[in-house]
This record gives sequence, structure tokens and C-alpha cells, in this order.
Amino acid sequence: MRLLIFGMGYASRAIAARLVPHGWRVVGTTRDGRDGTIAFADRDRVQFEARQATAILSSVPPDKDGDPVLRDYRDLLDGRTLAYLSSTGVYGDADGGWVDESAPIAGRRVNRNEADAAWLALGARVFRLPGIYGPGRSPLERVAAGEAHRVDSPGQVFSRVHVADIADGVARGLSAPAGAYNLSDDCPAPQNDVVAYAARLLGLPPPPFVPLDTLSPMARAFYGENRRVANGRAKRVLGWRPAYPDYRFGLRALSATTSPTSASAAPAPASGDQR
Repeated sequence: MRLLIFGMGYASRAIAARLVPHGWRVVGTTRDGRDGTIAFADRDRVQFEARQATAILSSVPPDKDGDPVLRDYRDLLDGRTLAYLSSTGVYGDADGGWVDESAPIAGRRVNRNEADAAWLALGARVFRLPGIYGPGRSPLERVAAGEAHRVDSPGQVFSRVHVADIADGVARGLSAPAGAYNLSDDCPAPQNDVVAYAARLLGLPPPPFVPLDTLSPMARAFYGENRRVANGRAKRVLGWRPAYPDYRFGLRALSATTSPTSASAAPAPASGDQR
């Protein structure tokens, strides 16, 4: 069982850590080949690993020209189990309503929508993810470092998922039927509630509110979407259940290793385009 991961970022490393103890050999790419990974542009090495792989997973987000993996390595994908880490952002704004995998693709990020559809057309297992949190990457670190705030946006609701639950869902999904799966917790909630709870766990006052119009254009666009993500298909088909069914479970587990002093000194984990 050999897995090639395009994009060894935060979630992908958790997936690798979940699979290796179960007999998988996992190799992955990053943009520059750091930390024992393969450089994304090293075609000879990528081609060699793809030929050995029984499964290929991509967590590389699309760029302005489309999906980099499909653009550069489409010829290496045939005949293998395929998986793709997508985003629940493909559903767009649901005015606070519930969305499942049957909901139309209407997100504002056209390239993400097209990449999601393209991987589905190839027969991939497409895991649609909401806001990701976990060790070293949660509201606890931002609150502890004095970098968190609450946004004056009444009625706003988001879904989220712990990185360990992503790893478990993907591990189960590699042997499941192709198709889309939402991996999200059971309790969509306002981000303001999550931030306030993180502050409470750390014994700190909740961060102040800031007006929505003071945020960056990207952040304002993010807050322009409001939805609750249903995870019933992953539960039925994959036999998956989130170990952290809501943010309280997840943050309580993380708070045992987070303090105002240690978090403010800790480096932020890598994010973004981890090819």
C-alpha cells in the first residue's frame, strides 16, 4: 500500500501519520522539497513515485490558472485510487441553512469549484473540508498570542473539523466508493462563540469585537457566506464518526498543551499552497 500525496501540508501530514502505522508507505511533495519531501517540479521523481503508488491524494489548492496537479501530472493518475482535499466553500452561501453533498456547487471561488468537479469526474474520493483546526493551529494559539478578535456579524454560523478527524475520514475513504464526502463536526457554531470559549479555557478575557467593514476584502468575503455542513454521508458510507463532535471537545483536548506564554512563542504551522 503506497500513497503519493501532492501537497504535504498540515492536514496531509496528519493523514500520513494516521496511515503509516497501518502499513502504508507514504511520500509527498512540497513546493521546494523540504523536510524529506519531493519538490513538486521534480517530474522524474514524481513520476517514479506515482508509478509505485496504489493511491494518490492531492491537497494542492487551485491557483489562478486552475489545478496544478491536473495541469502538470494528469497523465500519472490513471489506474490508481484517487483522493482530493476540497473545501465546503464550493457550496457558497446557504443563508445559514444546511448543505450536504447533493447541494449545488455555487461557491465564489470558481477555480476551486472546477477542480472539485474535475477530480470527481476522474473517480476520486473528494473530501470537502470546512475550517480546519488542531494542534498548533486553533483559536487557542491566536487568543493566547493576543491576535484573535470577534467580528460583529450577528447570525453568522460556520462548520469546522479537527485535523485528526480529517485523517480518520480520509483513511476510511481510500477504500470507499468514489464520490464527495463532507468531513465536518456535528455542531456548526458562530466563530465568535468558538473564540470566546478558547479565551475561557485559557483564563483570559474574550477578545474585543471589530466591525465587519474593518476586515480585509478576503475576510469580508469569507464572512459573506453562512452555512451549516451536514456530515451524514460520511457517517453512513465510511462508518466515520468525529472524535471531536464539536469545538468544545476539540478545544478542551488542545488546551491541555496550550498556555498564553507557550502559544505566543510557538511558530505558526505552514499553510497555503503546499505542493
